[in-house]
Amino acid sequence: MNGKTIDELRVGDAASFSKTVSESDVYLFAGVTGDFNPAHVDESYAEKTFFKTRIAHGVLAAGFISAVLGTRLPGPGTIYLRQSLNFRAPVAIGDTITATVEVIEILKEKKRVRLSTVCVNQEGTVVLDGEAVVSPPKPKKA
Repeated sequence: MNGKTIDELRVGDAASFSKTVSESDVYLFAGVTGDFNPAHVDESYAEKTFFKTRIAHGVLAAGFISAVLGTRLPGPGTIYLRQSLNFRAPVAIGDTITATVEVIEILKEKKRVRLSTVCVNQEGTVVLDGEAVVSPPKPKKA
């Protein structure tokens, strides 16, 4: 299985991935990364914060962008090179986050693709946005 090569991509191509963030996702992410910030894992602490409840790690939501890039657009074989992120709103446990990437520039001479990246919740609120640069898969040899 191979994703789209640089010659198969067009400006405006887009793809998405959606997932509902569960309590298990937050605890598993904390365990994998070692980020046990009480804003994510301790409800009594989180009740005293600006958000009044636990929130998911921002980078957990950003990981959904990686899912789109690696599985949908450009897809398998893509190498993730760079990502800028702007965290716009919190992600609550139970939110359904949709990550969307869109090709905004094809740099054929450098064999790179620049994409806009955005994650929104079920209400359409942008929770994070930014840009990614990837190296799309190379063409399959005949």
